[in-house]
Amino acid sequence: MIPQSASDPVRQQALTALTAMFITQGHPPEYATHMATAAIFQTDLELRNAQLSHLLGWLQQQHPEIYQDALTIVENTRQEFEQRVQTG
Repeated sequence: MIPQSASDPVRQQALTALTAMFITQGHPPEYATHMATAAIFQTDLELRNAQLSHLLGWLQQQHPEIYQDALTIVENTRQEFEQRVQTG
């Protein structure tokens, strides 16, 4: 399940609605829940990517003096994450 779903009514409603839609399409309930969770997770991921891109673009335009540092932080975070995934 989505960790924040219990505390976020909008997320819970989306999970319930998507699960019901997948069940209506003929998917077994246990798979429908996983499919709905994955769809919401993917949407969240796309939103986070859009937010980061927008923030970096804003930094580049409004604060070019720290833009390169921000890119370095983003890249270091990506590398650290990849290392955790590979060794974890």
